[in-house]
Amino acid sequence: MEKKDFEAWLDNISIAFLSLTDLQKNETLDHLISLSGAVQLRHLSNNLEILLKRDFLKLLPLELSFYLLKWLDPQTLLTCCLVSKQWNKVISACTEVWQTACKNLGWQIDDSVQDPLHWKKVYLKAILRMKQLKDHKAFETSSLIGHSARVYALYYKDGLLCTGSDDLSAKLWDVSTGQCIYGIQTHTCAAVKFDEQKLVTGSFDNTVACWEWSSGAKTQHFRGHTGAVFSVDYNDELDILVSGSADFTVKVWALSTGTCLNTLTGHTEWVTKVVLQKCKVKSLMHSPGDYILLSADKYEIKIWPIGREINCKCLRTLSVSEDRSISLQPRLHFDGKYIVCSSALGLYQWDFASYDILRVIKPPDFSNVSLLGFGEIFALLFDNRYLYIMDLRTEKLISRWPLPEYRKSKRGSSFLAGEMSWLNGLNGQNDTGLVFATSMPDHSIHLVLWKEHG
Repeated sequence: MEKKDFEAWLDNISIAFLSLTDLQKNETLDHLISLSGAVQLRHLSNNLEILLKRDFLKLLPLELSFYLLKWLDPQTLLTCCLVSKQWNKVISACTEVWQTACKNLGWQIDDSVQDPLHWKKVYLKAILRMKQLKDHKAFETSSLIGHSARVYALYYKDGLLCTGSDDLSAKLWDVSTGQCIYGIQTHTCAAVKFDEQKLVTGSFDNTVACWEWSSGAKTQHFRGHTGAVFSVDYNDELDILVSGSADFTVKVWALSTGTCLNTLTGHTEWVTKVVLQKCKVKSLMHSPGDYILLSADKYEIKIWPIGREINCKCLRTLSVSEDRSISLQPRLHFDGKYIVCSSALGLYQWDFASYDILRVIKPPDFSNVSLLGFGEIFALLFDNRYLYIMDLRTEKLISRWPLPEYRKSKRGSSFLAGEMSWLNGLNGQNDTGLVFATSMPDHSIHLVLWKEHG
């Protein structure tokens, strides 16, 4: 058929085809397909791919694709990644979507990372770790054995755990290997704190002592308390050591000479915790950079200005009940911005600039729960049976880990949290090392450690 005749025929067929009903059009197409050979069928298949299976994600500008993808949840996006290589490439490169998903999980975001494919991988790692936490599979346990009497004092720093015992010794352990690095003879230890060179101990013999790790020698002895010393803290820059005692006082000492600079009075119960920390906020009473001392007893937290040893007056006293009917748990968190302490009423958070209570967190059955660590995203808590992780954004418990029967000291020194940077948000690097340690009735130390990523 000549081209001119074919075009006229095609026009007539087209006009007739358009006049048919949908059913008649379908029957016509079926008949034409049955008459077609391989060449025609291949041509038909190729054109249908273009007409009916248009990849909108491939055709849209990248900015519009990212805008549409932001409306989908991460699990749906992961499913969409299976559609094609092109979809997987576009979805994986949508940085904002995956960063938001990671933040929602409580993951720290490093905005300096420019690789567009990085954050999907981070999200997959994050979702795995959070699932392990939810399924109670993120931790493992271990024990340190070496003391021959009760272990009262624990302190952790940079992968090292110090233990002080009734067997008149203190030991320094590498948590990752379980090996004892140093063991020195001391007095009975009710509190310990250490650095690379020295160990400071508070004792049931009413004194504080400073020891040299390498030789075991006592380099300083601080005498003056008339009751057991339950808590110590120090700062080399200030050359100051502070101690809290069962004699209801806090003493401020010159760290290098052992001289008592001041005795702070006002507590009417054992002082079970002292914390020396830089202030990070401004108020009428202090400025950023000022050193602040917090001391806590069974009912009150007192705030003192360090640096004014003469006529040092308490700036403020905090409590959760005016009639002293509610006692505080023997743990205290202070990061320079917030003060946090737990009680039978719940977890109290004070704003350090105003001393106002910001919130009271009351999860179920909180009466026996104690505070271990408090961050921007998570809090670490425990009771006689479990270690708990709370998401502070929702105030819901998201994970728990069983604990053995242990000796829960009323002074709060026979248990402690390990690494705590992850409480400000996990990042795939800080979920390693020690989570929790406590002394056991058989004189060992029970450790809860992060398990490596599966």
